Amino acid sequence: MEKIWLKSYPQGIPAEVNTDEIPSLVALFENACATYADKVAYISMGATLTYRELDQQSAAFAGWLQSLGVAKGDRVALMMPNLLQYPVAMFGVLRAGGVVINCNPLYTPRELEHQLKDSFATVIVVLENFAHTVEQVIAHTTIRQVVVTSLGEMLGVAKGMMVNFVVRHVKNMVPAWKLPAAIGFGTALNRGRRHGFRTVEVVRDDLAFLQYTGGTTGVSKGAMLSHGNICANVTQAYAWIRPGVREGEEFIMTALPLYHIFALTANCVTFLMIGARNLLITNPRDIGALVKEWQKYPLTVVPGVNTLFNALLNHPNFAKLDFSTLHIVLGGGMAVQTTVAERWKKVTGVPMLQAYGLTEASPAVTFDPLDMQEFNGSIGLPMSSTEVEIRNDAGKNLPLKQIGEICVRGPQVMRGYWQCPEETANVFHRDGFLRTGDLGYMDEAGYVYLVDRKKDVILVSGFNVYPNEVEEAVALHPGVAEVAAIGVSDEHSGEAVKIYVVRKDPSLDERALIEHCRGVLTGYKIPKQVEFRDGLPHTNVGKILRRALKESG
Repeated sequence: MEKIWLKSYPQGIPAEVNTDEIPSLVALFENACATYADKVAYISMGATLTYRELDQQSAAFAGWLQSLGVAKGDRVALMMPNLLQYPVAMFGVLRAGGVVINCNPLYTPRELEHQLKDSFATVIVVLENFAHTVEQVIAHTTIRQVVVTSLGEMLGVAKGMMVNFVVRHVKNMVPAWKLPAAIGFGTALNRGRRHGFRTVEVVRDDLAFLQYTGGTTGVSKGAMLSHGNICANVTQAYAWIRPGVREGEEFIMTALPLYHIFALTANCVTFLMIGARNLLITNPRDIGALVKEWQKYPLTVVPGVNTLFNALLNHPNFAKLDFSTLHIVLGGGMAVQTTVAERWKKVTGVPMLQAYGLTEASPAVTFDPLDMQEFNGSIGLPMSSTEVEIRNDAGKNLPLKQIGEICVRGPQVMRGYWQCPEETANVFHRDGFLRTGDLGYMDEAGYVYLVDRKKDVILVSGFNVYPNEVEEAVALHPGVAEVAAIGVSDEHSGEAVKIYVVRKDPSLDERALIEHCRGVLTGYKIPKQVEFRDGLPHTNVGKILRRALKESG
């Protein structure tokens, strides 16, 4: 199809970019560390890490991995919120030639076990607050070395001890755990320094991440993202932001978790490449603390999701902040609501931009131009070197403004799903276009609009929740005969999970079901609403009609 979106590109944005320009994430990282050596790379709870220190410490971590015998292509899992330890470990794994497996710290044992077993990870770095989860599953996995770190470990001796004391003994946030062979993060770095780091040749085709996602349907699968995929997406993003950023001067806030593909590529890699300072927010749910952190620093770039922006706007102290340095605000992960975007501009004076992507595309696919002054509800224009088509179920390209599945082709699109050839074949058209599972349309100017999800994926605060997974977890309760899960509108999280249950045990109540779910599902996947029914609607082949449940309310 004709790339009609090119006529809407701002001046200076190229139709195509050289996606071979950056040979690997390792090369990108080492160049940034050399260029901006004395500048601050990361800030966490007041502690800083310069690019030179990041270079040295990640090399030490890579050296430690090599001392264990971790070779090119081996998988290493990271299970931490936003801490200084995260970029040190992540870039250390990549420099050793390893593949990073990002694990949500809030995973239940069942979810974590699946991911570790599926990826064949051999090493895991975990925050002590979640070490008890690792303890419960490690015997059933290929993990042979555990590194346990603490919230205070990289904050300096005095502050670190104080933070750890409060977390462990005042707030009781560290459940008891026992992993006899585990070592501390600092111990790993010290051993790595003694061992030394041997440079590994890493090329574009090498895997960088197995980024787990449910895809458009089903059980969690590892999207195979190569160094080339991520570097291509960084090159594309850079082409779009270059006219509006000052290299070595930007100050970005990372409230989104780095284990999520949005923050991973945008905050952790793209802005590292241009020498930005990165303020890591460990607990973004504490909006009061987040506002206090913002107050300390002249932030210039704030990516986020609709729920975060809405929560900030609703905090009484947010409007008192100084927004004079802020010039880029980017919403992604879920659709930004028009009311939120309008309130945001009114309070901050800065327009809200949107981008769209998915794990399978590293993630960015479309992007609003930086010079856009008014929120238009679109998810932007296809990025440089990216093709977007709106197709019907037969794979035929649809006319403008007609709703169909958003399909994408470009150098940022994954190789496929790890060890899932059938799933991989199903998600690609024969001509290489990726089926996103999202419904949308394109207007005459080439702007793309997201309408709904093709499947029944529920989007809770920017995270995908898969009904099949929720249903499977609920069905584990002996009192449940049948269950269906759908998404319902929620003013705080965009959507929330609602389940319809046919009881086997007539005494089963909502409280007992929710309590059961807490043991088998991560917090954001737990149903917020439960409705008991005598029966559920089915198709003629026995499948539950979720659409009928949605329509019935």
